[in-house]
Amino acid sequence: MTPAPLAARLRDPSGPLFFPVTAYGPGGSLDLDVYRTHVRRGVAAGAAAVFAACGTGEFHALLPEEFEACVRVAVEAAEGRVPVVAGAGYGTALAVRYARLAEDAGADGILAMPPYLVLAGQDGLLRHYREIAAATALPVIVYQRDNAVFTPPTVVELARTDGVIGLKDGLGDLDLMQRVVSAVRTEAPGDFLYFNGLPTAEQTQLAYRALGITLYSSAVFCFAPEIALAFHRALRTGDLSAAHRLLDGFYRPFVELRAQGRGYAVSLVKAGVRLRGLDVGEVRPPLHEPAEEHVKQLAQLIERGSALLEEDA
Repeated sequence: MTPAPLAARLRDPSGPLFFPVTAYGPGGSLDLDVYRTHVRRGVAAGAAAVFAACGTGEFHALLPEEFEACVRVAVEAAEGRVPVVAGAGYGTALAVRYARLAEDAGADGILAMPPYLVLAGQDGLLRHYREIAAATALPVIVYQRDNAVFTPPTVVELARTDGVIGLKDGLGDLDLMQRVVSAVRTEAPGDFLYFNGLPTAEQTQLAYRALGITLYSSAVFCFAPEIALAFHRALRTGDLSAAHRLLDGFYRPFVELRAQGRGYAVSLVKAGVRLRGLDVGEVRPPLHEPAEEHVKQLAQLIERGSALLEEDA
């Protein structure tokens, strides 16, 4: 664990939040050497934090011992320069187990993903995340999406829960998020953090910034850190012209390409990492590899994004 509190280190990040892919060898087994290289490169490129073994890192496909190994290697690779947050999910008992494995591996925090399949009510969801938060000393960020969608009063209660430091939104309901932010600001004032967790969050980040939400995950950073950094810098400096050029010339076409296949939010990103010279292997089932034509289009998009950066130089 790094010495500074996680919330303080995330509050004003100097770069994008990095969600590394998990590397597999030719036979599909974990390749920790390649994974270490991937994480090190991301930290060196300017990531503000590493979110290891989360959605982009195929948390769903990892055995507990593989998960712990990934988190441990990410912590080693980060060398304390940036915090490392690890995923945790499934039912409450398993989520607690993963949270404790992450703590043992040296992580700085937990991203608590939705529980597996069940459509729980607000009381059950609140209990679930409170039990995760109580199980370790690690701060917890709750991930809202799919079957874990919260009312503003529930988020107020989460914000009042010891150990819960923030909410990552993967739903995209801006009306709900505005009401959540307002309710917490009114009824549980403090330093509660909010994250835009939509796939390719840059595409919606201008809208989230209008709500005061400046933190966002960047899958693009995995394979094109220079583009992700340029967009992050444009937002920080208020250079809307640069942000719009990247949105129009790179991010919108990338989002449209990502929409061509199920699971492309992970498999297309992994293909991008391979295109940039690091063989991180293929995705594990039930995800599948993107079509060859789509990988070619991704290569062209990366070239287009790089050309946009040269124009702005």
